[in-house]
Amino acid sequence: MNNNFRLLVISTSTIHGSSFLTYIKNDLVDFIQTDELIFVPYARPSGISYDEYTAHVQEALKDKGIRVKGLHTFSDQKDAIKKAKAIFIGGGNTFLLLKTLYELDLVSEIKSAVASGLRYVGTSAGSNLTGLTIGTTNDMPIVYPPSFEALQFLPFNLNPHYLDPDPNSTHKGETRETRIQEFHQFNSQAVLGLREGSWLHVEHGQIELKGVLSARLFQQGKDPIELNPGQLQF
Repeated sequence: MNNNFRLLVISTSTIHGSSFLTYIKNDLVDFIQTDELIFVPYARPSGISYDEYTAHVQEALKDKGIRVKGLHTFSDQKDAIKKAKAIFIGGGNTFLLLKTLYELDLVSEIKSAVASGLRYVGTSAGSNLTGLTIGTTNDMPIVYPPSFEALQFLPFNLNPHYLDPDPNSTHKGETRETRIQEFHQFNSQAVLGLREGSWLHVEHGQIELKGVLSARLFQQGKDPIELNPGQLQF
């Protein structure tokens, strides 16, 4: 893994009982080390525009003096990424996000910029992109990207919003763990199940699990294991 990578890989933007970005805001602001943030809204949730999604982020961060500008507003988006101090890719649909980035020819640009030290924040779909592929997202494939290959900053796949089975539930369908085990029938990549309210801080070649919850690591042919907050070894 490139020692220049600076990543904040967040399972979700909102946790129960808290408003958008509130629980992670201080860590996000400390991490980006700038008052200028480029936001990528291309995973936009259904029913809101790029401008509205960007404004939602701006509203959440305005009390910290952060100025947020949507990547979609730049006439030259590649140049904007090259000049950015920090970039934030929000949640929504991972397939739509990756398809849009490929169509705009921005995948290589983002990879190059982050490899050179650009600070990267991702939540949900934006976190999925930091893994090897998007094959372990929870999203439905509503569109078809030309490839499932993601930005490949991390040496494993992500499953943000990871949910443990509810022993009191009457639901008899597949659990997240079952779905990931199905993935491993055909794929060898390790998968990190990142629970709500957890995030990864990546800097200087080190991956640190943050928050109060453990993460669940799935590896092909092995039993899942729990990883406690702290430095992770891969």
